[in-house]
Amino acid sequence: MELESRLNAVPGTVRPGGRTAKVRAAVLEATRNALVDDGFHALNLDRIAAAADVGKTTVYRRWGSATGLVADLLRDMAEQSLPAADTGSLEGDLRANARLVLDTLTDPRMGPVFAAVIAAAACDEECAEALRGFYATRLETWAAVAERGLARGEIPAGTDPVEVLRAVSAPLYYRFAVSREPLSPPDADRAAAAALAAARAGALRSQAPDAAG
Repeated sequence: MELESRLNAVPGTVRPGGRTAKVRAAVLEATRNALVDDGFHALNLDRIAAAADVGKTTVYRRWGSATGLVADLLRDMAEQSLPAADTGSLEGDLRANARLVLDTLTDPRMGPVFAAVIAAAACDEECAEALRGFYATRLETWAAVAERGLARGEIPAGTDPVEVLRAVSAPLYYRFAVSREPLSPPDADRAAAAALAAARAGALRSQAPDAAG
């Protein structure tokens, strides 16, 4: 599972790059732990440096601020994303995507991390840009399942693959970040089914330019 891969990665083993890569991995893991324990507003570069066993000067020079740490953490998570599911049907793939979102948001570690970065993005443009980049990467990766569904004739020609995936995750993030309602597997399955129904009905077609306009 993608979530487990991110959580169990050993610092310095995800990508080559020698000491620089190891320092980045240690600092980002310390950032992740701090977000889980105390949230974004308690994020402190001195404590991150101590937890990562990295010099404070290095942390301040490379990341500069708490928002810089969060932004880089999001970039790192996007870089480590794994390929989308391929169950053989669009219905199965969308359900797998919804369950992945559910597992991430309800995980004892990753749930608080996402809550913290969403809060950070609400008040800092650097974090907001990094969050947009993270989701753009994930949507682009998972859009392949809708493209395969198009090729199999499971949804109408002209359907926007990215919008199909947005429709899956949007209600789950609404419950997580806005209404603060508990999330469960039936919620994930319902979101996938609703997205598929909308796509089949033609509601998620790409918007063609208005010829008259």
